[in-house]
Amino acid sequence: MEYLNPQGWPRPHGYSNGVAAKGRQVFVAGQIGWDETGTLAEGGLAAQVARALANCLAVVAEAGGGPEHVTRMTWFVVDKADYAAQRSEIGAAYRALMGGAYPAMSLYEGGLLEPGALVEIEVTAVVPE
Repeated sequence: MEYLNPQGWPRPHGYSNGVAAKGRQVFVAGQIGWDETGTLAEGGLAAQVARALANCLAVVAEAGGGPEHVTRMTWFVVDKADYAAQRSEIGAAYRALMGGAYPAMSLYEGGLLEPGALVEIEVTAVVPE
């Protein structure tokens, strides 16, 4: 995998401008911060982010991949001010699960289908064949 950050552009914080990869493509549906029983993580947005990321990585693992194979993430949050206020805690949860993997990312604010969900994360991964 190759992170694509054009020369002269400032390095983005926590993501890459693009990623190039070869292998088996894995598309993970939007995951929210709930466990196998459908219970949402307690503790607010950062706790739900950690669980949603863990859920995404569990699906990627089913294809034989890990965090280093994630090429793209799309995050949907219900409140971007809450996201900004918890950025430090969210970053810590991200680094604990994703390590040094910084895929291309987008973040959107809007409503989510599941009541009580504060975040939903979609992932694309490319796992070497």
